[in-house]
Amino acid sequence: MIFTKRWWKAALVRALKTVAQCAVGLIPAAATIAEVNWATVAGTAALAGLVSLLTSLAGLPEVEE
Repeated sequence: MIFTKRWWKAALVRALKTVAQCAVGLIPAAATIAEVNWATVAGTAALAGLVSLLTSLAGLPEVEE
């Protein structure tokens, strides 16, 4: 069932994992840590998290009964 406490917990865990994966994936694009465009990393990672939440609307296998 969508929007239960269990659904929100599962969806947020997935979204946070997606944000972390996206951010880590963007960092090596710069030659040094000082050259990382942190605004781009944060914006792209946040967008990935939002898309993850929207994708969760289609269903989460761990929440299905």
